[in-house]
Amino acid sequence: MTPRELREQLEERTLSPYACQSRNTRGRKRKEEECPIRTCFQRDTDRIVYSKAFRRLKHKTQVFLQPEGDHYRTRMTHTLEVSRIARTIARALALNEDLTEAIALGHDLGHTPFGHAGERLLSSLMPGGFAHYQQSLRVVDRLEKDGEGLNLTWEVRNGILCHTKGQQAATLEGQVVRLADQIAYINHDIEDALRGGVIYPMDIPLAISSTLGFTHGERITALVTDVIDASRDQDHICQSPQVGEAMAALREFMFESVYTNPLAKGEESKAQDMLRRLFEHYRQDPDQLPPDFQEIRVEEGVDRAVCDYIAGMTDPFAIEQFTKLFIPMSWSVK
Repeated sequence: MTPRELREQLEERTLSPYACQSRNTRGRKRKEEECPIRTCFQRDTDRIVYSKAFRRLKHKTQVFLQPEGDHYRTRMTHTLEVSRIARTIARALALNEDLTEAIALGHDLGHTPFGHAGERLLSSLMPGGFAHYQQSLRVVDRLEKDGEGLNLTWEVRNGILCHTKGQQAATLEGQVVRLADQIAYINHDIEDALRGGVIYPMDIPLAISSTLGFTHGERITALVTDVIDASRDQDHICQSPQVGEAMAALREFMFESVYTNPLAKGEESKAQDMLRRLFEHYRQDPDQLPPDFQEIRVEEGVDRAVCDYIAGMTDPFAIEQFTKLFIPMSWSVK
């Protein structure tokens, strides 16, 4: 019996009846031989971690554009925090931790440079709009591995697509990631905003802190514990009404105090202008797109190819390309 088969037997004995067992996957778009060592979801996790899109997350904005301090979050550290919170919840509920991890690590692969500012800009330029969760699925289905995609399992792909808005994920593991994403970003964005002097501890409404706690650790513990307690022996992932309302109020506070605060977001319009000019440039001269995107240009149109290219850029690479195309170079002859 292979290590994978032993692991699948262990899942059958130990996981909740509401968990998604590896051997019950709906499969992949393209059939493959099973790995003798890893389950299908462990294999998906590896494919995501070794992808180029995952590595680029370390240079993509979470909230603050190109922060100079060493301790501000990036899209990469956000992803890792989501994974840790989601795995803790999944383990406590006896769900499939491997599936949970794969969804969590892949959920933001389609995020743009400069965070949601870049997403809003691309949505305004693309016919039919643009959403990072749809782009994340496109990354794993179409863009990675020179256009072959990662050929992930149906369950991981569904969890990535449903991690933020619209329809709930089909698996409880996907639903866990959706809540873990919210828990992670609200709390680490508070910590970054405090570090940056955008808000102060006393700004957080007392009614919220009385329910969720006054520190980063207290809030994370309260939110994670509540999800576990409310979801135990349920066929869906949920929060208690009291804690759910407190988290919604905290999120509203963050939108009012941080996410729309000129001190934190004052440079976003510049970033959007830069991305707009890059988009217009490549739209007018698509021959300058890298070879990887020429096939997309032929099959799906120029706008789609340009959008995929810009969405995949990191913050510093977008600035570098803008500088190369639009900023005069110094005369180098001495």
